[in-house]
Amino acid sequence: MKLRSKRLVALFATLAMTASLLAGCGGSPAPAESDSSAATEEAAPAEDAAAEEAPAEDEAAAEDTTSAGDTNSTPREETLYFAGQQWGTINDWNPFSTNSNNPMCVQQKDSSRTLIYETLFMFNMLDGQLYPLLATEWSWDDEAMTGMTVKMNPDAHWSDGTPLTANDVAYTWDANVKYESSLGMDFPNYVESITAVDDTTVSIKCKLDDAGNPTNPLKVQQLLQQMYVMQQAYLETVEARNNSDKEAMKLDKMDDLIASGPYMPFFDDDQKVVFIRDENYWGQAASMWGKLPAPKYIAHVIYADNNAGQVALEAGDVDVCQQFTTDVQKLWEEKNLPITTYIDEPPYGQCATMPSCWMNVEKPGLDQPEVRKAIAMATDYDQIIASAMSNQSPTFTQVPRSTMNPTDGEQALYDHDAVKDLQFAGNDIEGANALLDEAGIVDSDGDGIREYNGTPLSFKAECPDGWTDWMASLEIVASSAKQIGIDIQTFFPDTNTFYDDITTGNFEICMNSPSGSSITNPWGRCMQFLSSQYADLEVNWSGNWSQYRNAEADEILAKIPLETDEATLKEYYTRLNEIYLTDVPSFALMYRPELFYIVNESVWTGYPMKDDGSNIPPTDCTDGYGIAALYNLTLVE
Repeated sequence: MKLRSKRLVALFATLAMTASLLAGCGGSPAPAESDSSAATEEAAPAEDAAAEEAPAEDEAAAEDTTSAGDTNSTPREETLYFAGQQWGTINDWNPFSTNSNNPMCVQQKDSSRTLIYETLFMFNMLDGQLYPLLATEWSWDDEAMTGMTVKMNPDAHWSDGTPLTANDVAYTWDANVKYESSLGMDFPNYVESITAVDDTTVSIKCKLDDAGNPTNPLKVQQLLQQMYVMQQAYLETVEARNNSDKEAMKLDKMDDLIASGPYMPFFDDDQKVVFIRDENYWGQAASMWGKLPAPKYIAHVIYADNNAGQVALEAGDVDVCQQFTTDVQKLWEEKNLPITTYIDEPPYGQCATMPSCWMNVEKPGLDQPEVRKAIAMATDYDQIIASAMSNQSPTFTQVPRSTMNPTDGEQALYDHDAVKDLQFAGNDIEGANALLDEAGIVDSDGDGIREYNGTPLSFKAECPDGWTDWMASLEIVASSAKQIGIDIQTFFPDTNTFYDDITTGNFEICMNSPSGSSITNPWGRCMQFLSSQYADLEVNWSGNWSQYRNAEADEILAKIPLETDEATLKEYYTRLNEIYLTDVPSFALMYRPELFYIVNESVWTGYPMKDDGSNIPPTDCTDGYGIAALYNLTLVE
């Protein structure tokens, strides 16, 4: 086990502080890394890319200046450096845009990034709860959950000093809908209207179905943590200069933004992005954080690839790293570096998502549940976890498979004993062969490959080229399948081809990740695994890439968002897991952190760690309630 005190002692024995004061120069934008799904902007390049150590900056660059030619230089002891979140030059600062390439600022998701723009509440993946930010509380208006009332924090104000009110919230919603942002296209299916009752009270009316029931109260709650609140006066200015044209609004740079968060833009180019703390930030009020975040600057060098980011991490030029690092424990065990992960021992991170093997049930052979389950039973998951993930995942013996992520909260939501007989921990060649034999799916011509209806069980399994841990995982699936008479050939197309295949159903077997932590989960993830709603989409980015259909599962999934009784919900989730483990339309290959979280304590310390009593999640000090970490950081003495 690694101990923080030992690592800090090692720091002074092995590192010269002055050698790591400045982050190195970055490079060109990098391709997506293998822990990504289509919906995430946390993409990082594949870890096998050639390492390129960044050149050191001139020591004089450490001096703070706001002159036009040198705003990219900030004092090291006032700057928190990141890696693994920004890959390429920023296009704009516009939350309506679909092409910002600005994830350090614009990242509206289940745990929205709130360094500059803020949401009403912050989601905490550790306990599944919403924490106050711009708003202090919310409540349903009635037992039927047809509407919601939200109370705003009266201390909140904009970066120009004007009050942030309920009118801003209502106008933001209307603008998202009017200009058809991604959020404005999705949430009107669940939200009828958002209005300001007075300056500090917001009324949200749910969209109702024909029976008078809300279409989905869980999605209404999700909006609270996902929608960036924007200033009405500023939006009106942007509308005026774009003549309220929908496409022009999405293309506006918004580099003159007014925001409410603790930081504002300071400098950006193709090498680095820097934010500066708003010394007037409203969150220092007693009703919120009570102080300003510790770092004056947030900076992200744009590295060429994962290896370049790791070189900078090891040198102390990166403080917070969102990258997969093979054998991360060697950084402190062998290199004696002051580097920390969220958990002291394997899996080192808080796993919250499950990259899975999806089998297209519309393909002959794969339309048979016995074939699908046999492939799943035979796969050697321990080998995948040991090699592809370098043990940065619990095993399926430690956390038996289900539709739930391996957090305590989700694991408590179904009856483990009820599905115990359906479980499989992998590498069960004997059991998989017996299952196929019993189903009459045999090798009739002696060529080593079983047939179904006279057709050999031969399939292609794909994931993007360069996503090395996923590629290795599928190679293990293929190797295991050969031992039970099923021929699986791996296929690694470019990323664009892969997503074209998966979203149009033009594949046989593929690897992709469902959602991680969210206020809507585990319901949202169960939807992704089992809902035929997604199977009906002509182009499907949303889930159920197996194109599986089950009327009972659909019925249960429709009931869950309207159910509040915990015992009934447990029955529903247990039954969904019975269906999932019986029919096996997909199966998880590993557990994986939603965000990787590795920190170097050579400059800053006080980062969130498991069981430290802070209840701050390891969401890289930026996302959801994880931003609370910025208020606990202190400089290493």
